Amino acid sequence: MLARAARGSGALLLRSAVQASAPPRRASSGLPRNTVVLFVPQQEAWVVERMGRFHRILEPGLNILIPVLDRIRYVQSLKEIVINVPEQSAVTLDNVTLQIDGVLYLRIMDPYKASYGVEDPEYAVTQLAQTTMRSELGKLSLDKVFRERESLNANIVDAINQAADCWGIRCLRYEIKDIHVPPRVKESMQMQVEAERRKRATVLESEGTRESAINVAEGKKQAQILASEAEKAEQINQAAGEASAVLAKAKAKAEAIRILAAALTQHNGDAAASLTVAEQYVSAFSKLAKDSNTILLPSNPGDVTSMVAQAMGVYGALTKAPVPGAQNSVSTRSGSDVQGTDANLDEELDRVKLS
Repeated sequence: MLARAARGSGALLLRSAVQASAPPRRASSGLPRNTVVLFVPQQEAWVVERMGRFHRILEPGLNILIPVLDRIRYVQSLKEIVINVPEQSAVTLDNVTLQIDGVLYLRIMDPYKASYGVEDPEYAVTQLAQTTMRSELGKLSLDKVFRERESLNANIVDAINQAADCWGIRCLRYEIKDIHVPPRVKESMQMQVEAERRKRATVLESEGTRESAINVAEGKKQAQILASEAEKAEQINQAAGEASAVLAKAKAKAEAIRILAAALTQHNGDAAASLTVAEQYVSAFSKLAKDSNTILLPSNPGDVTSMVAQAMGVYGALTKAPVPGAQNSVSTRSGSDVQGTDANLDEELDRVKLS
């Protein structure tokens, strides 16, 4: 008896080990059967019921169940699930009908809620995504649908997460795949784009013309300013040159006078001065009637001796300086010389008047 029982126990253990090493067999419904010893794959959660009531969730790895009493009721995948949202029609805020579809990414966070909270989680989330997308599109105009695509996706994800929280499902992201507009609306949008491009081209051309005119005016302004500054600098330089020339001439003349005065103080200086005055008198007389038609002639233009004598008399009268300390030095001159000089001058004046 004992040997037979031992052989029976060994056969039972061997059969259990063989069944555990083999992949779990699934029932006609696609669920694994209870083979006492089960190996749960990674990223899967098996929901076990005992006598029709929830018992526990099998973790990945080795698990042992009681035959007949325990039953695997649900198998939930904990991986990220990708669901294609079918194409559907939606009406925007400005009454434009759009055909739009998308892709939904979700993950089961609580296998218990996903099993007992809703009959078909994927179908429920898909329907929720479609209805949410319709409601969100109804809040936006056609232009904003294309511009605010990211915000639209974010709003759909938030709405799905709020509704699917009791299902143990979390929506990770939602992406709009394609947006199809009616052909007439598409043609109107194309015309609007072309008009906007022509408007931008016209605006850019006008701005270029304005900038060109401003640059030309600014260039003329700068040219005039530079020309006036150049003219001002030229006048300043010319005035400085003329002042320097006048100063140089004055210095040269002063030096000449100084040298002449020094020469007159030397021996026979008066005779040299008298000769120079006589030469200048004769030279000036020879230039009469060359620059003007008004002529002033002496009474005897042919008498060169008298003209020289007259010029020497004038020079002699001018060069006689008053003696220092004497107040009436002019009266000390010889009366005959002064009277002779005055008489000669009176005679010359009378001859000029008569002529």
